[in-house]
Amino acid sequence: MSDTRPVLAVTSKDDPTADLVVRELYRRGVPVVRLDSADFPHALTLAATFTSDGLAGTVTTPSRAADLSGVRSLYYRRPSGFGFPHLAEQDARFALTQARYGLGGVLASLPGCLYVNHPHRIGDAEFKPSGLAAAASCGFRLPPTLITSDPEAARTFIKEHGPVIYKPLSTPLYRIDGVSCTVEVAEVTAEEIDDTVAGTAHLFQRRVDKAADVRVTVIGEHVFCVRIDSGLLDWRTDYEALTYTVVPPPPGVPQALAAYLDHFRLVFGAFDFAVDRQGRWWFLECNPSGQWAWLEPETGLPMVAAMADLLERGAAA
Repeated sequence: MSDTRPVLAVTSKDDPTADLVVRELYRRGVPVVRLDSADFPHALTLAATFTSDGLAGTVTTPSRAADLSGVRSLYYRRPSGFGFPHLAEQDARFALTQARYGLGGVLASLPGCLYVNHPHRIGDAEFKPSGLAAAASCGFRLPPTLITSDPEAARTFIKEHGPVIYKPLSTPLYRIDGVSCTVEVAEVTAEEIDDTVAGTAHLFQRRVDKAADVRVTVIGEHVFCVRIDSGLLDWRTDYEALTYTVVPPPPGVPQALAAYLDHFRLVFGAFDFAVDRQGRWWFLECNPSGQWAWLEPETGLPMVAAMADLLERGAAA
């Protein structure tokens, strides 16, 4: 008898990675209900009850409905934010918090569901200081890193550990001339530090004298390691300049990857490493919602199938 439990794909409408995974699940005959929080409540309805027997109810889109007590897995991929533009400011703020804690809370509480990844665990793992501390405890090699709002501490760190790069602790989008932009990773000198550093927290990190980068994508029990050669400080700034090579992980790295994911209770992670000229891997970060699907056509790695396998299988009994 076929398994009729659906997979929930919680993501934005414009998500090519989710498109590939959902298409593969459909090809396999796995029922999928795709939804975006931006559709709530005008095109997405919720009815959930809680009793001594647990959670029951439905979430309904214009084309599908999911039994909340029988979701096999939930694929959480950066959904759009809630929006109530038709309401006055105070009413919209109230409606937004109710939606977040109502719909968001229900989707985070599904019984027997495998989360890839659980939204609360994603939130925990997105804090760079938490990720760096976990990486150190799991045995990864880390470049010296300073998080500070003290200009003098920043200058001292740069003089001691230079060359040093600056990178944002998170990646909010700026709009410049109507175009969305992010703050780029850049090298910084002690002379460039001024009192504006005192305005907020900043992350400074010793620059690795790297030969290449490695993106490691962990999908369940599968570990996909891709070396990225570019000659760039930040390879994300020019995808046309990149070349890709599938590589094996060094001894100890698979165990450290598993320990890191276990620490945050994740089943998926997109890890970035810098490889120095001695071949050593330096941990930079792990994105619990990172991109990965563009690597499959470049390398032939079966990443979409691995993600579909994970979601189709669902939680262990």
